[in-house]
Amino acid sequence: MYTLEARHIHKAYSGHKALNDVSVSVKEGSVFGLLGPNGAGKTSLIRIINQITGPDEGEVIFRGEKLKPEHVSLIGYLPEERGLYKKMKIGEQCMYLAQLKGLRAADARARLMTWFKRFDIDSWWDKKVEDLSKGMAQKVQFITTVLHEPRLLILDEPFSGFDPINAELIRNEMLRLKSEGSTIILSTHDMGSVESLCDEIALINRARVILGGSVKDVKNQFRKNVFELQYRGYAMDLGIGLWASFELLENIKGEDYSTALIRIPEGKKLNDLLSILLKDLEIVAVREVIPDMNQIFIEAVNTFNAQQS
Repeated sequence: MYTLEARHIHKAYSGHKALNDVSVSVKEGSVFGLLGPNGAGKTSLIRIINQITGPDEGEVIFRGEKLKPEHVSLIGYLPEERGLYKKMKIGEQCMYLAQLKGLRAADARARLMTWFKRFDIDSWWDKKVEDLSKGMAQKVQFITTVLHEPRLLILDEPFSGFDPINAELIRNEMLRLKSEGSTIILSTHDMGSVESLCDEIALINRARVILGGSVKDVKNQFRKNVFELQYRGYAMDLGIGLWASFELLENIKGEDYSTALIRIPEGKKLNDLLSILLKDLEIVAVREVIPDMNQIFIEAVNTFNAQQS
């Protein structure tokens, strides 16, 4: 089942095409990465899902129903642009925001105290927002986003302003919320977080979805059949073994062993390469070099831009 489906969404502002036939499907209980360069259209899509604006064409389906105003209570949104009332006390502001989400005062306070203890900020209840560091304010806003236990969480750059320890805290909370049934849309430029958290992704560029699918499938799609080989022996013997059938991309001599990057052509296998090299070289280790999501992001965007120019 899908928690959210955006179907053939079009959106323009003053002649600028922000979204051009964009479709994404977010599975229930998953973390979905919404990726793209600045200005690609991600924020426009998020605003439509949150019913801040509406699409010019297309529709959004939420849990099997066409998106309706009452669905807002089932969605939690952490925008990239943070906003807290600086002169209010932290606990007072959190209570106010929780009650806007429909929680009764007693329930809101009980949930807030649990979250404050979990994030080790319970001593900050009566302090003012203006006394918070950027990271502490981020913790408070994360809490107010998830407090009403929404079915769909939309988190826009949730790790911004965090040190590594607190960034890991938020990652762990996201995984915990996922395990409890929440669906999460993660919009971020942190490709390391995409690899560690996301089940599926959609990459938007120039108002279009240019790449999508499971993280595993996307990475497989960009495999180059390149292997890193660590070996002991003479580089000349390596070159002789490769010249007829394989492509040597790089060879670096080290103190204990050398490291080579080798592309295996279509129709050949790793065993074919090893059977040749083992005659003259000692193979220390071998691994396939699979592009990470950062490399895939750059390659996909650059390729699409080149095709459009």
